[in-house]
Amino acid sequence: MRLVIAECTVDYEGRLTAHLPRAQRLLMIKADGCVAIHSDGGAYKPLNWMNAPNTVTETESEWIVINPKGERLTITLHDVISDTDHELGEDPGLIKDGVEAHLQELLAHRPWVLEDDLELIRREFQTDIGPVDLLCQAADGQTVAVEIKRRGEIDGVEQLARYLERLDNDPRLAPVRGIFAAQIIKPQAKTLAEARGIACVEVDYDGLREIESRELRLF
Repeated sequence: MRLVIAECTVDYEGRLTAHLPRAQRLLMIKADGCVAIHSDGGAYKPLNWMNAPNTVTETESEWIVINPKGERLTITLHDVISDTDHELGEDPGLIKDGVEAHLQELLAHRPWVLEDDLELIRREFQTDIGPVDLLCQAADGQTVAVEIKRRGEIDGVEQLARYLERLDNDPRLAPVRGIFAAQIIKPQAKTLAEARGIACVEVDYDGLREIESRELRLF
């Protein structure tokens, strides 16, 4: 991973146009080609970013990042304060807490709880930016990506939106729609999901556990 602290301006051209005026920021380039621009505030969320795959053209004073859709991120460097590279190695991935992991397992065996006639294709389906929890097929044959959280918040919706963008690049799967599933989904997350065309389903975890228990007793 390359980390650059620089005084810079940033311009984005694509689905819309956006400009970040001159200021000191952290520029992050990951090994997979993802580029993210952070300020010293705003928690974890970058001010602007470009998901991999990208083509990065670099000169002494400018970085130009272009993705396959033709979106363009231009970072103009006015003063570079620090420029370092770090080898992080292979990451084992996120280990879900017990409830979230069990909820994923329960829904993998009963995807119809989320939508009538929904069928599982694969759990932990790998994209180039990480695994989506469940990849399913709807009754009409459309591919459906499901992201599962114990508590549904905005960052979970954004995570699923990124997965959908990557999955839609695969002609064997596209078009792909999303379902965001959680025990409780915050109103703000529901609003964002609706704006992104993602369905929200609140899941009765205790009810699913009871169904599992009854099924086990049958055998």
